[in-house]
Amino acid sequence: MEVAIVKYNAGNIYSVVNALKRLGITPILTDNAEQLMAADKILFPGQGEASTTMRYLREHHLDCLIRDLKQPVLGICIGQQLLCRHSEEGNTDCIGVFPTDVKRFIPQRHEDKVPAMGWNMLQPTGDSPLLSNLGTHPYVYFVHSFYVPLCPWTIARADYIHPYSACLHKDNFYATQFHPEKSGKVGEQILKNFLEL
Repeated sequence: MEVAIVKYNAGNIYSVVNALKRLGITPILTDNAEQLMAADKILFPGQGEASTTMRYLREHHLDCLIRDLKQPVLGICIGQQLLCRHSEEGNTDCIGVFPTDVKRFIPQRHEDKVPAMGWNMLQPTGDSPLLSNLGTHPYVYFVHSFYVPLCPWTIARADYIHPYSACLHKDNFYATQFHPEKSGKVGEQILKNFLEL
């Protein structure tokens, strides 16, 4: 199985590479259109800022390429946010796979810290193969200042300040706001589930 990771100007990609290697997969890290279109599975991970990242993706024609992919795609962290229609971060138009908008966390109480950082419980809202065999009360690791509100494509939620989309799914596109590659056995199972889709 050929697994590709989209190479672009976002951080934290190598932790995803290492997580896949632990599962016996050596992914290719590429921004080459032919390699991406030929891969069986694609991961679109990263940490970064929406407007500068989208500018890079547009300049390298990766935004349209990602939107047109037909194989299973997994967006991670900013990857989830960039797959949405628009982000409040830098007032940025994004790729638009999920027709919903990314919002900034607004603290409501003194103890509300932004970015939201740490372990939080994942609450599946349906029966998605991406989230199978996670056990009861699975916890995953988040680091983010922006979030996707609950929407028709939400397949799991988390609660911080208010409920939000921890996972999305539409057609061949899946996305997680949390970092499966940093989420221990639960995250490993989610990556394994994605590879088996």
